Amino acid sequence: MSEAQSIYRRIGGRDAVEAVVDGFYDRVFEDPVLEPYFESTDREALYAHQVQFISSVAGGPVSYDGDDMQRAHSGMGITEEAFDRVATYLGEALRENGVSNDDAEEILGRVADLRPDVVGQ
Repeated sequence: MSEAQSIYRRIGGRDAVEAVVDGFYDRVFEDPVLEPYFESTDREALYAHQVQFISSVAGGPVSYDGDDMQRAHSGMGITEEAFDRVATYLGEALRENGVSNDDAEEILGRVADLRPDVVGQ
């Protein structure tokens, strides 16, 4: 079993990922800085893609089938501040749902690696 697969299993699999995504979007959608990025977004589709994405970066048996990060965020003008807020909220949601600091940091590190493909697109 790879380290990534063990993260997905350690955090509780799909049920845990769905709980994390719920907590994450509760924060994101309430943030006035982030709200404009989601005004015309199909939130149900966004939620489903986020479950896939988090499952994938945690090494779960789910493949992310959404657009690549550059294409998905093209034209959105995402700022460093917005990216940092999203990462903060993801970290909070992970920890709130019982994900250890080490596993949360591993997941957040993989998300941080995507910064150049998301910010300023």
